[in-house]
This record gives sequence, structure tokens and C-alpha cells, in this order.
Amino acid sequence: MTDTRMRQGRAALAFSFLVQGVAFALLVTRIPAIQDRYGISDALLPAFLAAVPVLAGVGSVVTERVVRRVAPSLVLRWAQPVVLLALLAVGVGQGMIQVALALAVFGLAVGALDASMNMLGVSLQRAYGRSIMLGFHAAYSLGGIAGASLAWLGAHGGWALGVSYAPVVGVLLPLALVGSRWYVDAAAGPAVEEGGTGSGRGVAFAVLLPFCLVMSFAYIGDSTVSNWSAKYLQDVLGSSEQTATVPYNVYMVMTLLGRTLGDLGVRRFGAAAVVRAGAVLAAAGFALVAGAPGVAAGMAGFTLLGLGLCVLVPQTFAAAGRIGFEKGGPAGSDAAVARLNVFNYVGFLVGSPLVGVIGDAWSYRGAMLVPMVLVLVTVGYARSFEGTGGRYGDGHERARAADVGRDGHRL
Repeated sequence: MTDTRMRQGRAALAFSFLVQGVAFALLVTRIPAIQDRYGISDALLPAFLAAVPVLAGVGSVVTERVVRRVAPSLVLRWAQPVVLLALLAVGVGQGMIQVALALAVFGLAVGALDASMNMLGVSLQRAYGRSIMLGFHAAYSLGGIAGASLAWLGAHGGWALGVSYAPVVGVLLPLALVGSRWYVDAAAGPAVEEGGTGSGRGVAFAVLLPFCLVMSFAYIGDSTVSNWSAKYLQDVLGSSEQTATVPYNVYMVMTLLGRTLGDLGVRRFGAAAVVRAGAVLAAAGFALVAGAPGVAAGMAGFTLLGLGLCVLVPQTFAAAGRIGFEKGGPAGSDAAVARLNVFNYVGFLVGSPLVGVIGDAWSYRGAMLVPMVLVLVTVGYARSFEGTGGRYGDGHERARAADVGRDGHRL
């Protein structure tokens, strides 16, 4: 496998992350419009919203089984078009049944997509022998910013959902299909390449538990920002409605910046140091938000949150995949990533209701201290992110990465 082929695979996978960021942002930022189009009541809306991550978890579990027989690249190649078509179906449906089915398909396909994308990312990082995982998630953040901007244009222009979604799907769907030709299963073993079942052993849940907790805590923090930042600034800190929309945009930009530079930090200081620093920054951000005397301090807190939280998820996938590979080869790595991916949705499901319940029962300032404590717990697990060779790419990790390509090329 040539170096050129690996670089093409890396670019194709980064584009897949970007497309997923666009699609997910277009869905979640137009929820009020979806609710209005289909007449979904406020009482019923939480059930619709919860169904997506629940079914995504199911999709991730199913993907773990599917990739025992087919390469993750094949799952990704077909899951991404299904996600885009389901998004379009959400925009053009005619009744409650249609939107329910579209959201169900979207959720299942997103689970398969997230799992297979991160499987390929982990295997490519191992093949390169250095940290590149944060770059893929930076592409996702860039897609999220683009999708949210397109959603803003549609909302302010009064466009129907179908009008907003159709051009985006029309452009991204063929590009995603063409790009899928260059996906690389960099760490696929011979059994997978030949359509067999693979021979990797599973990874005990106890081994993955620290990473599952970190993943859940990171997404609890992320969902707190996405669902409560605007309300917090307006209701607690007294900002205007227009200003209240700024923190999430700043958070997304800082997430993009942190992930763009994060791989350099991992290469220079090691994965554990980056995770530890990210958790401390995120905790400081939540503390600043909770104690903010005014709008400016609150916005500064959300800025820190973007820089801190952004490194946790990519590094958690990378670390779990590495542990899985050590225990069971490529199949073990894929299984670890699929299982860990479920806790992405656990955190997403728990985060927003948790803050809401505490905020209503106590105060929203106090509610911000809960995710602060959870991300601080991550500091205690930071040591789990180091490989047996120290910093990623050192020691026998780098030597083993050199053997990933079938023709023995070092990348």
C-alpha cells in the first residue's frame, strides 16, 4: 500500500467527517422548524429527539457485528448516503409517520456512520504512527459550523425544510459516493480483506470502562453547551436574545481551532498530557460560567469549554482503538471503537435533561458545576490514554505502525 494511497484515504475520510458534521448540524439546528412542519407537540418532542441517539446506539452495536465480515470502509460507504437521504426525507415528509420513520433511519445510519468513520480514523492513525485523529474531528467541527450557518440562512430566509436540505444533499451525496472510492482500511487483516470473519478477540468491558466514562462525560459537557448556553446567557446573565446565540458559535470555532492544533500537541507532549490539559481547561470553563458576574465572563467561559472539551472525544477513540488492537488485532480495535461509540449517545441523552432538572430544582449556576466535576474526573483517567510505548508514535507503537501497509512502506 503506497504512501499516496494512504494520503488519499486520509483526505477522503476527512471529507466524510465534514459531511457528517454538516448533516447533523442541519438536523439539530432546525428542530423548531421540524416541530412546526409536522405539528409535533412539546410533550412529544423529547421522545422524537431521544429516539435518534437511542437508535444510533443500536446502529453502533450492529456495526460491531457487521465489520466482523465486511470492512468498515464498506459500512461507511453506504451509511453516509443513507444519512443524507434520511435528512432529506425529514425535510420533505408529509406526516407524523413519515418523519418518525425518517428520524429512525437517520439514527440507525448515524450509529453505523460514526462507528465506521472512527474505526477507519483509528486504523489510519496507527498506520501513520503519529496522531492524526484530532484532524478528522476538526473536519467534523468545520462541517458543523457550515451546517449551522446554512441552517441560519434557511431560518432567516423563511425557507421550507425541503428547500434548505435538498441542495445540500444534492451536492454532498455524489461527492461522498465518489470520495468513498479512496477509503482505506489501513489496519485490516487478511481475513477482513478476503471477506472472512477476522480473528481478533473482544475487549473486556472493564478495560474500556475508563474510556467509556470519559466519552460520556465529554458529551454531557458538549450537550450542556449546545442546549443551555443561549438560555443561560439570556436568563441567568441577562444578555439580549441576539447575544445569547454567540456563545455556541464561539464554542464551535474554538472546537475547530483546538482540534486543528491538537494533533501537534499530542505529538509534542503525549496523549495523556493533552487529555489532562483539556479536562482542566473545560472544568475551568464551567467554573467561570457558573460564577460569571456578567455576559463577558460567561462568554469567556464558553470559549474555554470549546478549547478543553474538543480534544477528549478524538483521543478517547484513539486510545480505546489502540487498546483493542493490542488485545485482539484489527478486529479488536474495531470492536472497541464500536462499543465506545455507544457512550457518545449515552452522554448526549443524559447531559441536557440532567442540567435542566438540576437547574429547575436548584439553580442553573449550580447545574453548571455538575459537568465541571465530571470533566475533572477525566483527569484521573488521563494515564489510561498513554500507550505502552509512552507518547503516541514512540517505542514499539511506531515500529508496529510501520508494518501496517501490506507492502511494508513506512508512512
